Amino acid sequence: MKLLLGLALLASSGFAAQPAARIKIDTDRRIGEVNPLLFGNFAEHLGRVIYGGIYEEGSKLADRDGYRLDVLKATQELGVSVLRWPGGNFVSGYNWKDGIGPKDLRPARPDYAWGGIETNRFGTDEFLKYCERVKTEPYICINAGLGSIEDARNWVEYTNGSKKTYWAELRRKNGREQPYGVKYWGLGNELDGPWQMGHKNAEDYAKFALEAGKAMRWIDPSIKLIASGSSNFGPNADWIGWNRTVLAATKNIIDYLSLHTYIGNRENDFERFLANGQNVDHYIEVTEGLIKAAQSGQENPRPIYIAYDEWNVWYRARGGAAGAPVGLEEVYNYEDSLAMGMFFNSFFRHANIVKMANLAQLVNGIAPIFTNKDGMFLQPIYFPIAEYSKQGGNVAIDTLVTAPTYKVGARKPVNYLDVSTTFDQKTGTLFVNVLNRSQKDAITARVENVVGQIGGELQVWEMNHSDLKAVHTFGDDRKVRPVSKVVTVGVSGNGFEYTFPKASLTVLRVKVR
Repeated sequence: MKLLLGLALLASSGFAAQPAARIKIDTDRRIGEVNPLLFGNFAEHLGRVIYGGIYEEGSKLADRDGYRLDVLKATQELGVSVLRWPGGNFVSGYNWKDGIGPKDLRPARPDYAWGGIETNRFGTDEFLKYCERVKTEPYICINAGLGSIEDARNWVEYTNGSKKTYWAELRRKNGREQPYGVKYWGLGNELDGPWQMGHKNAEDYAKFALEAGKAMRWIDPSIKLIASGSSNFGPNADWIGWNRTVLAATKNIIDYLSLHTYIGNRENDFERFLANGQNVDHYIEVTEGLIKAAQSGQENPRPIYIAYDEWNVWYRARGGAAGAPVGLEEVYNYEDSLAMGMFFNSFFRHANIVKMANLAQLVNGIAPIFTNKDGMFLQPIYFPIAEYSKQGGNVAIDTLVTAPTYKVGARKPVNYLDVSTTFDQKTGTLFVNVLNRSQKDAITARVENVVGQIGGELQVWEMNHSDLKAVHTFGDDRKVRPVSKVVTVGVSGNGFEYTFPKASLTVLRVKVR
């Protein structure tokens, strides 16, 4: 605020006020491709994510296979590129063989992860057929908690086997002649967490992951493997040590190491809440360093990337069994929608190393889509995800940003403007993604381009609402929606000025000739 008042005083005294911020773009400074798999999602067997969300047999809104058609359409429009299943904590107690074959013969089991009963009426074939309907890549996470290496190997044979072997033949008997060709396989979930069934120390998990990965690859050498990185960032947890140990053991077999982060605003401090991007950047950068250290000395190291395969805002609806009235059914507001931009900006700025990300979850439980028996509505977080997904395949650009800053605790100062930039080389279009984290002030920035002549017509997509706590519900999901418009700006010195409203998320599209 003091900076903006000072600029106003300079202007009134005869000096031309300069923009409070600068965004300098050089399309030659390329970070890496924005991998389309960054726009993934997650469907765990918890609460109403599967039953009553994705899948609801007998519903007037479902097809004859039990898939909710309204949810399927919303999933397609969200741009989901890869879907992780069946967990999450759930998978550490899950026997995949319970979920195949005739549905009426499948056993019901207690769900010790989230409470309630798992009917197993939605299993491997139902999930993989759903992915085909959505046109998304399936990502199966194995049970590395209470499960065995043999279970994991057999699961790959069931889904991907092409020979006349037992599990491949059983798949054929169950109605699927051709292999599903599942490419992405997670080697367990959050095994460093004491909350996990089959919790392991780093050494024991690394041995399991290595041997499971070998056995799975012997069935299908083409699969991609995601090792379970640390998700335990508590004050007494050694998340760096866990990742170092796992990488040392598995570096010659894995393709990704996973990270998980959930954030919240319990303090009701908007600017502190959106400063969590510093933590996301830190986790990525430290993990990238650990990957480089593990590969040090190898002549041709196997490429290893980060899969940020669980992330979201989650703090109001923590705890509670799946059958409880609230479960994990987080009600998202406008300020939560801005956090979506914060996460994606961080992923884009690290596009060289973050090659997959999965929002948790898809429907009802901590999710952008919410249903009941009569319909559904879209939560405010839905819209930034759908918009950012349009940048898949672009090149992320290393952008220089100078802006007013603020400080949270002992952290280094953080820019009020959180920025990422991508470039569509086919159309010559720059995408400038700007989150204004100031709760009080609009910020004017000069956007400058170094290479190529920048155009003066902007396509603007903007999330902007006066009430940070505004939410949606059934029949009322129109108030927190993005606005799209075309704005003509004056270009001088191959740049222009643009004012980003307070507490807003903006995507500017501009042509470069």
